[in-house]
Amino acid sequence: MRVILQRVLTASVAINGSEKAAIKSGLLLLVGFTEYDTEVDINWMVKKVAQLRIFDDENHIPNLSVQETNGDILSISQFTLFAQTKKGNRPSYIRAAKPEMAEPLYQKFNLELEIFLGKKIFTGSFGADMKIASVNDGPLTIFIDSQQKDF
Repeated sequence: MRVILQRVLTASVAINGSEKAAIKSGLLLLVGFTEYDTEVDINWMVKKVAQLRIFDDENHIPNLSVQETNGDILSISQFTLFAQTKKGNRPSYIRAAKPEMAEPLYQKFNLELEIFLGKKIFTGSFGADMKIASVNDGPLTIFIDSQQKDF
């Protein structure tokens, strides 16, 4: 499981020209899965995302988590996080989980994140052609891979 996490001032997702969801200060998550991901990966990622201390405290030191700031989260499914670009110029997505496996994992991740934080997680629509707009705060962008949790 991979997540690109961006600290944002605002973020929104539109589908077919209509806004589906929008958030103010918080996190924009781009979320992807492989066929090897399990609930263990989801549970680890939920805690990592919720508790990562990347928001400024009163001394302007990144010492607070999205959980502590009560920030919003916009979660977007993103199979392209597993693109392989080693050969040629056309990315291969063979490592990405197939939709019938990835969608339940994505839904489970969002549900577990909602339960952990005790608040609604905003989402796009799995498999849809989405237009994402965001204002990255910092900019702060972090790549997290559940297969590298021992590092």
